[in-house]
Amino acid sequence: MTVRWGVSPIGWVNDDLPSLGAGTTLETILGDAAAIGFAGIERGGIFPAEPAVLAATLDQAGLALAGAWHGSSLLAHGLAGESAAIEAQAKLLAACGCDVFILAETSAAVHGQRHTPLRQRPRLAPSEWPAFGAMLNDVAARLADRGLRLAYHYHLGTVVEDAQDLARLIDATGEGVGLVIDTGHARLGGIDVPALIRDHPARVVHVHAKDVRPAVAAETIGQGASFLDGVIAGMFTVPGDGAVDFAAVCAALAATGYAGWIVIEAEQDPALAPPAAYARAGLAHLRALWMSAGPAAGAGAQGLK
Repeated sequence: MTVRWGVSPIGWVNDDLPSLGAGTTLETILGDAAAIGFAGIERGGIFPAEPAVLAATLDQAGLALAGAWHGSSLLAHGLAGESAAIEAQAKLLAACGCDVFILAETSAAVHGQRHTPLRQRPRLAPSEWPAFGAMLNDVAARLADRGLRLAYHYHLGTVVEDAQDLARLIDATGEGVGLVIDTGHARLGGIDVPALIRDHPARVVHVHAKDVRPAVAAETIGQGASFLDGVIAGMFTVPGDGAVDFAAVCAALAATGYAGWIVIEAEQDPALAPPAAYARAGLAHLRALWMSAGPAAGAGAQGLK
C-alpha cells in the first residue's frame, strides 16, 4: 500500500477570496512545497491553465500534480452544457500525469459569496437526486475511458454538504463515482469519516486532510455567518491543530488499504497562519499518525523527497 503526500496551495492564496494571500507568487508556493518535501501539489488559480505549461512548471519544481478542483454546473446546464469544461479539465490532468478528477457540483453554491449566510446553501429535493446521480455516473464513465477516476468533493455551501446529502449521493450513484474524503468539511457537515471509509472503501479515491476549530465554526457559521467569514476567522487549520481525530482516520485508511494522495489542506489567512510553517507542522503530525496506524501503513508511506 502506497500513499503520497501532497499539499493544497489554498493556504498560500485562496481562490474563493483572493485577498487572502494576494501578492504571493507561484514561485513562492512551489518553492515552499518542494522545500518541505511534498511529492505533489494541487492546482490553484494562479497556476498555469495551459496543460503543457503547467506540466513543465511542476516538473521544474520537482512536484507532481496531486489534483485540481473542478466546480461543475451539471444541475444548471446539464451534461451537454458541461461536457466541454470537463473535457478541458481531463486534458489538463492527463498532460500532468494526474489520474484523479476532483469534482464538486457548484450550481447555486454559496461558499464563494462573502455576504451570503452558509445556511442559504442550495438543497436538492428527494426527487432530484436520481437525475443528478445519473449525470455523475455518466461523467465517471467518460472519465474512466480516459484513465481518470472521478472523486466527488462534498463541500460546505453546496448541494452535497452534510451526511444526509452524502448518503443520497451514494444511493444515487455507482462505485465509479468515488469520493474526496475531506476531513474538515466532513466534521462540519456531520459526516463520520472513519465510518465512511470503512463502509465504502472502493469509493475512497483522494484525501484532503484538514482540521477544524469547532469553537470558531460555532461562533461564525453556527451564528449565520458566511463560509468565507468562517474561513477568515480561522475555523480551518492543518492536522494536529484542531479537533479532528486523525488517528482514527489514518487507522481506517490503513485498514482498508488506501493507496493514493493524502493532501494537507487548510484555508486560513496566511498573514496570521504562515502557510509553509503550518503545512510543515500538519505533514509532520499526519505522517507520525500514519506510521503508527499499522505495519502496512508504515511500510507504504512514500512521497517525501
